[in-house]
Amino acid sequence: MLKHLTSKIQSTGPISVAEYMREVLTNPVSGYYVRNDMLGPEGDFVTSPEISQLFGELLGIWCISEWMAAGKPKEFRLVEFGPGRGSLASDILRVFGQLRSVLAGSRVSIHLVEVSPKLSEVQAQRLTGGRSEAAGSENDPTYRQGSTDTGLPVFWYRGLDDVPKGFSIFLAHEFFDALPIHKFQRTEQGWREVMVDIEPQVPNKLRFVLSPTPTLASSTLLQADEKRDHVEVSPEAGALIQRLAGRISQDGGAALIADYGHDGTKTDTFRGFHGHKLHDVLTAPGTADLTADVDFRYLRRMAGDGVACSGPVTQLQFLKNMGIDLRLQVLLRSCTDTASRTQLLHGFDMIMNPEKMGERFKFFALVPHSRLAVQARGEKTEKKAPAPPPVAGFSDLKL
Repeated sequence: MLKHLTSKIQSTGPISVAEYMREVLTNPVSGYYVRNDMLGPEGDFVTSPEISQLFGELLGIWCISEWMAAGKPKEFRLVEFGPGRGSLASDILRVFGQLRSVLAGSRVSIHLVEVSPKLSEVQAQRLTGGRSEAAGSENDPTYRQGSTDTGLPVFWYRGLDDVPKGFSIFLAHEFFDALPIHKFQRTEQGWREVMVDIEPQVPNKLRFVLSPTPTLASSTLLQADEKRDHVEVSPEAGALIQRLAGRISQDGGAALIADYGHDGTKTDTFRGFHGHKLHDVLTAPGTADLTADVDFRYLRRMAGDGVACSGPVTQLQFLKNMGIDLRLQVLLRSCTDTASRTQLLHGFDMIMNPEKMGERFKFFALVPHSRLAVQARGEKTEKKAPAPPPVAGFSDLKL
């Protein structure tokens, strides 16, 4: 990967941080996500679904809650971006199985957007056992398909555009943080883009430099009223949010995004992880995960007026609102051995403790405006429709 990048820079000059991230993470030959199984204790990072079943179970409840609020459409597509090892989808499917009577009459299908062939095999084993097969042609938009042990169809795609349209619940857990970012620095001459170049004295070492003049990205991606001196923008994240908003406003459904991020306040958040430790982003490219905090204010702006946005709220607040404390008590009561109790409590602490994941991760949702529509005061109708329930997780749970 380093040889590929230095050759590219020698040919065309310094590259943007976005291009650097795209090559390092998703290059079809040697990209980090394409070649590696990076999750779990042996990998470079661990996610909430890998830590506690409580997380996935409550997101399963959220999906069903939004499906019910939409009037229980006959088609129920669950679409997950970057499903990792399939832990989240597996926990959600278990909830779907337990609530089979609620879902009766609907056609539930699972649609996974995954660029890594290696991870898709791990997901297939987790979700379908041996009941999946790869597509016969590389041009097939569905590159793998199978079925769960309860008969639900599961499909794999390389991008959202390949996923069939229709009522869908979209989930993106720790997905947006890996989308390429452009970095900008305010200077006395105006905004300049941060680029990746070769260290002149060390040919196999990379360094950051500032573009000498404005770039297309610095001229188009920054807001005129920006107050920060250093800004990170992911146009890929913005484009994806726009496409999700378009689908939700047209076909119904909802999107739930869970990631570490901020509301337009942070500056330099670009970092690498290798072996669960921070790793210099320019050292040994392709061997470490690269990530940047999600700017939820930017996502809200890019979503536009076609949908309503909820959040961001902290993971601690969202899961509390979803009833995680009650669910933990139910599981503890059914535990018969000390090891299982200890594991449950440890997982709960990891995902809820403000010093760990509780405050660091945020939840953000897109729903149709009709989802939140309340009859205007004084409006005459033959029968007053009940007010829609609030979007689960974003308001206090009333018990």
